[in-house]
Amino acid sequence: MVLNSESAIQSAQSGVATATTGDDPHHSSALEALLRRMRSKSDFPALSESISRIQNMATSVKESIYSVTNEILKDVALTNKLLRLVNSVHYARGNSVGTVSRAVSLVGFNGIRNLTLSLMLLEHMDDKGNAQLLKEEFLRALMAGTIAAELAASQTESEEAFIGALFQNLGRMLAQFYFADEAASIRQLVGDAANPISEEVAARRVLSLSFEQLGLGVAKAWGLPDSIQHCMVRLAGDPPVQRSPDAVTQLRWSARAANDMADAMLHADPEVVDQQLAILSKSYSRALAMAPDRVRMVTTRARVKLTELADAMEIRVPSHSIAARLLRAPADTGVAPADAAQRGATADAIDDSALQVTHGVDPVSGDKVGSQTSDVLARTEMSTQTLAAGIQDITDVMVDDFKLPDVLRMILEAMFRALGFHRVIFCMRDPKTNVLTGRFGLGQDVEKIVKSFYVPLSCNGVPDLFATICSKAADTLITDSSDPRIAARLPAWYQRNFHAPGFLILPLVIKSQPVGLIYADMLVKGALTIDEKQLSLLRTLRNQAIMAFKQSS
Repeated sequence: MVLNSESAIQSAQSGVATATTGDDPHHSSALEALLRRMRSKSDFPALSESISRIQNMATSVKESIYSVTNEILKDVALTNKLLRLVNSVHYARGNSVGTVSRAVSLVGFNGIRNLTLSLMLLEHMDDKGNAQLLKEEFLRALMAGTIAAELAASQTESEEAFIGALFQNLGRMLAQFYFADEAASIRQLVGDAANPISEEVAARRVLSLSFEQLGLGVAKAWGLPDSIQHCMVRLAGDPPVQRSPDAVTQLRWSARAANDMADAMLHADPEVVDQQLAILSKSYSRALAMAPDRVRMVTTRARVKLTELADAMEIRVPSHSIAARLLRAPADTGVAPADAAQRGATADAIDDSALQVTHGVDPVSGDKVGSQTSDVLARTEMSTQTLAAGIQDITDVMVDDFKLPDVLRMILEAMFRALGFHRVIFCMRDPKTNVLTGRFGLGQDVEKIVKSFYVPLSCNGVPDLFATICSKAADTLITDSSDPRIAARLPAWYQRNFHAPGFLILPLVIKSQPVGLIYADMLVKGALTIDEKQLSLLRTLRNQAIMAFKQSS
């Protein structure tokens, strides 16, 4: 974190509190009234819960890659877009990334937090009647974040600057989505040719508080850290004549500069936008400790990167819209402007890659065979590609020093996403008790029941089904667990906590000794179907787990 001055933190916290509520209790009541209206929308509580969980995980020293990965994987659309982003030109780091686990380890908790928060806002703000205005607001905010990140002096500062500048626009984006009529009234007041007023005055007149106060109120409710809330408070006055020695203040000046530049790109006529950016670069150069020419280079890079981010996020805007100005590459970069057709081709190419989540193949019967055959084949192919991408990710990781738990979790993720399992669990043998116990997994409520997976490898009575499979080192697919021959061998703990109609078991055996087990299940009877190619890839993943055990021992 860039916040390292206790006095600066206290000062900024005071500023946040003042900006949120002011000295007028009416502001607090107005904020609460707006929050009540937002909570009444079905999507807002879900968005709030998701953002709070991701934020808490990304900032907790106790959380792991596994926790963040499992949270992201709960949302299929979010998973797909996140992987597209990480594989875009903006974030590309050599080989493509096929698992969220690998993405988190490469980009880092805070980087993934930033991308995830951005994508969550975009995913939830899907209003067809209001779509173009929402895209305009989101692109404007994303441009500000991208510029702020480019202005930063370090990677850590870059991550804080990106999300701080982005969320400086949170109130405006939320108002456009949840209070579209009021937002239209505010724009009308600001654009009134006879008697124009500032956006802040207009927002206070219509909503009884400013966009900034609305955004801060929601940010506080979401539990966003103080560093982000500080950046959301726009500094007043002229830019200072030198870089601030206080990291908090400097971050806020970067966020303000980035938002001013994003506004110029969005609202200035294309013929004069470069001139406007030159004026802003000169105005902020001393506060940013950058020569004006360097500041202008930063904005040029940010304009190119925004186009790449929009491609990965699949944000489409009409070429004649005001938002299209943000996706127009500057003339002096040598980068051709990306029109809608080019962006569509890029997204299609990514869609055809291995970065798609696939669901379990539905059973096909009767007159549905003809209509579903092509769909089944497509899903099978995507499943195969996802498994192959996971294998490549794991191969890349194991070339260098690696942590065994990270590799094992990547293996589970590849299986989970490729075949759409309900749950996937990794069990490891305790040498003291000779028992395989569940250590971690992916899927619905897996954290609550993973420890209940318990397979004694040595017992006086008849071994259960799982112990028998491990002793024989036999990869086993159970398509109907209600078969009396199978049901009789299922232990009580399994029938009580899992009881899936179909499941897959892949034992890990080293020198004839079981050391682990991978369990994966589905809830729909007959849904668990695996062809030979998929089975071969699953066995490759299991063998990679065995290899990881050997290399780490």
